[in-house]
Amino acid sequence: MSTETYLNHPTFGLLFRICLVEETQELFATLYAQRLFFMVHSGPNGLKFEPIGRTDARILVENRLRLLRRAGQAKEQEQLQAIYKQTFQ
Repeated sequence: MSTETYLNHPTFGLLFRICLVEETQELFATLYAQRLFFMVHSGPNGLKFEPIGRTDARILVENRLRLLRRAGQAKEQEQLQAIYKQTFQ
């Protein structure tokens, strides 16, 4: 079973999910270059794509890693740590 999530952006093509940020917000990046990042908001009117910078995206992932560590969710933390290293280092 795959836990990877993909979305098709109308302009930038296929995006993959990096992590959940809040209940209705997720961080995505372009699949191939991993240079463009989007905060995707889901709501009653559908999806809204908000472009964000690489530094802001990295901070969001670091905050999520801290939250997972505090919550004792080791498996999710390890998976996100691997994505973090692949994307930002």
